[in-house]
Amino acid sequence: MVGTKTNERPGTRAVARHIRVSASKAREVLDLIRGKSYGSAAEILEFSERAVSTVVAKCLDSAVANAEHNDGIAAEELYVTACYADVGPTLKRWRPRARGRATRILKRTCHITIIVDRYTDSELDAIRERAAARGRAGSSVQAAEARRRRVERSRVAEEAAEAAEAAETPDGDTPEAVDGSVEPDPADVETVDVDATPDDVDVDADTATDHVDADVDESTETPEENA
Repeated sequence: MVGTKTNERPGTRAVARHIRVSASKAREVLDLIRGKSYGSAAEILEFSERAVSTVVAKCLDSAVANAEHNDGIAAEELYVTACYADVGPTLKRWRPRARGRATRILKRTCHITIIVDRYTDSELDAIRERAAARGRAGSSVQAAEARRRRVERSRVAEEAAEAAEAAETPDGDTPEAVDGSVEPDPADVETVDVDATPDDVDVDADTATDHVDADVDESTETPEENA
C-alpha cells in the first residue's frame, strides 16, 4: 500500500530552509516533538540543550501562526502531525594540513518542515476533561497565551517605532527644506528703481573723480608700453 506523499499530507506547514546544521542533528530534535501537542512541543524545545532547538521552535511558531491566520484554527487545538528534515546544499571548504596538503570541510545544511493539524472533537473533549480534573490549564493553552503576549509586545514595539519615526519627520516639512535649499528673505534683497532720473541718483564726488583719473591713465599709454 502506497502511503501519503510528503507534499500531500493534510495540515498547515512551515518550512525553514538552508539551516546551517546537518539533517541528522535536526532529526534528533524533531523526533522529540512528533505527535506532541503545541504546548508540549514548545516546552520540549524550550528546555532542549541542542542548538537547533531554537530554529525548530521558530518554525513551530510559524506553522501555528499560519494555522491561526490562514485556517482560523486556535493554537490550543493544534498538534504536530509530521516533522522532518531534508538534506540541503553542502558548502565545501578546505583546511590546510601538514606537508602542503589540504583536507576538505563539508558544511552541511538542511530544510526543516513542520506540519500541524487540529485534534478531532473527541480528542479535544478528552484533553479538556483531563485539564479540568487537574484543576489547571493545559500546556497548549499556556503556550498559546504566551505566544499571544509575545505577538502583542512585538506589535506595540513596532507601533512605538513608527510613532517615533513620524515625530522625527513632521508632515509640515516642505520639499525645499528637505533638499537643503533656503529661500532668501525678501527684506534682505536690494531693490533697484528702474524709473529713477539722474537727479534722484546720489553719486559720491570722490568716487567719480577716481574713475575719471583711471580712464585717463589708460588712454595715455605710449605705444612702447603697449608693445
